[in-house]
Amino acid sequence: MNKLDTKTRAMILNMMVEGNSMRSISRVVGVSINTVTKLLVEAGEACAAYHDETVQNVGSTRVECDEIWSFCYAKDKNVPTAKAAPDGAGDVWTWTAIDADSKMILSYEVGDRSAETAHEFMFDLRNRLSNRVQLTTDGHKAYLSAVEDAFGSDVDYAMLVKMYGELGGKSAERKYSPAGFTGSRKEAVMGEPVKELVSTSYVERQNLTMRMGMRRFTRLTNGFSKKLENHLNMLSLYFVHYNFVRIHKSLKMTPAMAAGVSDTLHDTAWIVGLIDARAPAPKKRGPYKKKDISN
Repeated sequence: MNKLDTKTRAMILNMMVEGNSMRSISRVVGVSINTVTKLLVEAGEACAAYHDETVQNVGSTRVECDEIWSFCYAKDKNVPTAKAAPDGAGDVWTWTAIDADSKMILSYEVGDRSAETAHEFMFDLRNRLSNRVQLTTDGHKAYLSAVEDAFGSDVDYAMLVKMYGELGGKSAERKYSPAGFTGSRKEAVMGEPVKELVSTSYVERQNLTMRMGMRRFTRLTNGFSKKLENHLNMLSLYFVHYNFVRIHKSLKMTPAMAAGVSDTLHDTAWIVGLIDARAPAPKKRGPYKKKDISN
């Protein structure tokens, strides 16, 4: 089977994490859309495995968590009338936890905005930390029991509850702009969180980076995910690229290097290497046997 060279595959992956759609990549590089899709699946699986194995025992001190909305195939309200909607169609929430000092994405979870997903997210985060941290989330109530069940009393936890006002009317501004921010309050929930450090600024800025870096998160376009599997694979690729390949401007190194998880600056060709390392070894061909066509 023909396989693209490392340079071409690295180019395709770079275009993915820079926000290009899969069909635009297909046109620019001159390969079929099926080739681009197959590479995304391979990269997503390899990156998910690498993140799971490598991001362990991280010595963070401050962690911020948030959720970001997107959708697959159709928004929730349109799924009942959509034609041939696949499994996983509808609203999709991506939960992320970021180290406020190194800017490393420690954990992520994809699902709905329920307490069940919050529990899975918090238990995954807890298993990747090596020590007690100060944790800040927004005011989403699902966090309360999830944090307590995952961390017990071994966390300094606070909520940053933000309040918004209505824009009013049915103007274009109301339709396309978020509600006006009116204020916030800091609520200590567990342990002894330092009030001055209660913030979700870094994780919210990371959410913006995700919207800019992944076509699937861009609002009011047709670049949204059509299959949940591809959505998950793109997230896995994005987070490994963000943590281990992309140099953070303020840190002058990658988040993984700043967190002490890696001492090497990687490039996208390295991700191609992760893919190849997981590929099954080629089967040995047996001796050629000439067919008997005497009859």
